[in-house]
Amino acid sequence: MHDERSPYGRSPYGPDDREPGESGGRAARRRAPDGRGGRQRSPLVVVGRTALALSSALVLLASGVSWAAYNWVSSGLNTSDALSAIGGKDAPKHLDNSVNLLLIGLDSRKDMNGNDLPREFVRDQLHAGSSDIGYYNTNTLILMHIPADGGKVTAFSVPRDDYVQTFNGDGSSQGHFKIKEAYGNAYTVAHDKFSAQGVKGADLESRSREAGREATLATVQNFLKVPIDHFAEVNLLGFYDIAKVLQPIEVCLKHPVKDRYSGADFPAGHQQLNPKQALAFVRQRHGLEGGDLDRTHRQQAFLSSVTHKLKSEGVFGDLGKLQGLFDVVKKDLVIDSKFDVLDFAQQATNLTGGNVVFHTLPIAGFGTRNRESVNLVDVPKIQSIVQSLIGGKAASPDASGGGAPSPSTKAAPATVDVLNGAGKAKPGAAGDELKALSALGYTAGHAGNANPRQRTTILYGAGAQEAAQQIAGRLSAAAPVSSASVPAGRVQVLLGADFTAPPATGAGTPPATSEKSTDSGAKDNTPAPVPSDAFAGDSVKEGGIPCVN
Repeated sequence: MHDERSPYGRSPYGPDDREPGESGGRAARRRAPDGRGGRQRSPLVVVGRTALALSSALVLLASGVSWAAYNWVSSGLNTSDALSAIGGKDAPKHLDNSVNLLLIGLDSRKDMNGNDLPREFVRDQLHAGSSDIGYYNTNTLILMHIPADGGKVTAFSVPRDDYVQTFNGDGSSQGHFKIKEAYGNAYTVAHDKFSAQGVKGADLESRSREAGREATLATVQNFLKVPIDHFAEVNLLGFYDIAKVLQPIEVCLKHPVKDRYSGADFPAGHQQLNPKQALAFVRQRHGLEGGDLDRTHRQQAFLSSVTHKLKSEGVFGDLGKLQGLFDVVKKDLVIDSKFDVLDFAQQATNLTGGNVVFHTLPIAGFGTRNRESVNLVDVPKIQSIVQSLIGGKAASPDASGGGAPSPSTKAAPATVDVLNGAGKAKPGAAGDELKALSALGYTAGHAGNANPRQRTTILYGAGAQEAAQQIAGRLSAAAPVSSASVPAGRVQVLLGADFTAPPATGAGTPPATSEKSTDSGAKDNTPAPVPSDAFAGDSVKEGGIPCVN
């Protein structure tokens, strides 16, 4: 949610991602200027709807390639300094030598230089609509936690429509948006800024996308409260190229499906897919009971199938396929500049050993923000789940995380007034929200009515910024605004027509990992158990061909 003064303006890609042929208009999308040339070493990349090809490529690199092969591959890789730019701002420190790797997939129909993919190829092979669709949405975000001892790899898929506080690479807040929009917001601002300075062509695109990467990394790091050590991106064409090298790809469906938007048309049961069908398999969301969440499970199942194929069918002994995969890595993959492939290979052997579990982070429900459908999320609950599973201390949400205080976190001192600007559509909303905030530990002021307004707004007086930020996180509102009209130590909550009462904060939150002291005073970082129903749908385990919806 953002107001009209936001530098990002209306989302340039419209209210939702529509497939080719889907009814409903889309807002005019921003198009990058023509004439971008190629560049060998710049981190130019437009990554596609999924990070599936990316993970396949990383599995390849983590499977004990020779030193000579490593030198050959690394000499042509596209690298990015985005992680160095954000410098681990506000990220908790590692408790051990584990590695957190973020896989990023952008929804764009462009090549590595930002040029449109051939229209016929996009339409006939990718079945992905025109090159205008998608802008720079990060429609796939998967955090992989690789333990220091080489144990089970835990992967978390972040639903793309989670409504959270998003950040720029410098740590400044963009406001509240779908998490997938952080990249595009930063790209747009950077593109305008550099263009006004006379930067053009490939350099303009490179700098703008680097700002987008920084924003995505900062946003995920703040949302989950874990440090990100490495990241990688792949483009939509890269996924197709990987599937082309490894085809056929075996998958399994619980039910038959037919979807004209993605082109998915499959019977139930096990089947072998060509590259075009594989892309349809991971892109379908229409006609699935879980919609986007089921599509996330499709992506996870595909990753499991690919790694199973790599391990079981001797791909690493097939020089033709091996070279084909290397070519895709060098052409379609972008990794952070500090990514040491051989060092990663020593830690990540379980990526090909079937010892990976994919979880889809839960949502608290659905809502409407800024006239768009979004996933509402319980930030403290999500942070607690992630921290529990990776063996760290559950983070206390703060302003950067965008979350209201959990039962174990003290509410920042402030007196709160709640005014209902939602009108007759939501009678009693101000009183109910004031009671909820009071129960969380804030001092109750008064509840009343306000002039009708579309968007929920948080104002605060001197000394009440922290409380205002906590409350904005609870309500998934835009960043709070300091106001001279609000008395010191006071927060004013103006509920708009977009207001949806959040779920009870912390309800059902798994306990954080306990810090059991040993004789030496060391902390026990063993992951705490998390109920299987804490996630969105069933978790997907690598090591075979899992059946999914």
